[in-house]
Amino acid sequence: MASLFKSELGKKEVLAMYDQKLEELNISYQSKFVETSYGKTHILITGDASNPPLILVHGSNGCAPIALECYPNLSSKYQVFAIDVVAQPTKSAETRLSMKDDSYGKWVNEVIDKLGLEQVTLAGFSLGGLIILKTLIYNDKNIKNVVIASPAYIVNGNPFRALFKIFIPMKRYMKTKKVEFIEKFLAALFTDRDEFAVRFLSKVFLHFEMDFTPVPVIKKQEAQGIKTPITLLASGQDIIFPGKKMLKRAKKIFPSLRKTVFLEDSKHVQNEAGNKVVEQLLFDLL
Repeated sequence: MASLFKSELGKKEVLAMYDQKLEELNISYQSKFVETSYGKTHILITGDASNPPLILVHGSNGCAPIALECYPNLSSKYQVFAIDVVAQPTKSAETRLSMKDDSYGKWVNEVIDKLGLEQVTLAGFSLGGLIILKTLIYNDKNIKNVVIASPAYIVNGNPFRALFKIFIPMKRYMKTKKVEFIEKFLAALFTDRDEFAVRFLSKVFLHFEMDFTPVPVIKKQEAQGIKTPITLLASGQDIIFPGKKMLKRAKKIFPSLRKTVFLEDSKHVQNEAGNKVVEQLLFDLL
């Protein structure tokens, strides 16, 4: 299988930043690999094993250490399993899964089974939200609750706006390597500037083959089949998955939607205050 990294040197540079971020967290953790139908999946485990299990799923072009940094307090009350999503710039297998079929749902269920977990809470951001919804559709017998923030798979924003605000700056950076285009990309997506994101994505955009497949949306019939309680956080300034549009559709199609939160001033990527809201939503489930 061909690597999604464009070179071995590029892979080393990206994963060096992964390790740097993990070291900066200054936390006690266990690093674990489990075998799945889609290759090895790497997981960072933190928190007391006597606590309820929580699986954390990061977004596109992210990694487990970034997810742990966003929600640093969860391990005080949960045992947190931060998954490195496959086919992302992580330590998991580079097997590209389709967003159109049940691959992601099957993959997460296999990870849960290999970890021997039951009554799991799932929490995810952006692509992580899509992955969690796919998991519920495929098999939700081991899932107790889910919290999804700015999730993919419910609605999509204006494609022309995304083209000019996100895709073109990304492509211009890849062509020129000028950091100003990374800054434009991040300004459209991040509520607050993130210095590590600037440096990490500067490497990822140059050295990793990203998935530009259009994001599908969940069918009403699939959504109505979900029984697991869903807590949904939507962002008012999110140009990829617009918050108001998302809440309007979610309330129509999800019978198990238990709570919604709307962050009026948040862009797609929440800032520290927004991340604390997500943490509190998860603590409220205990």
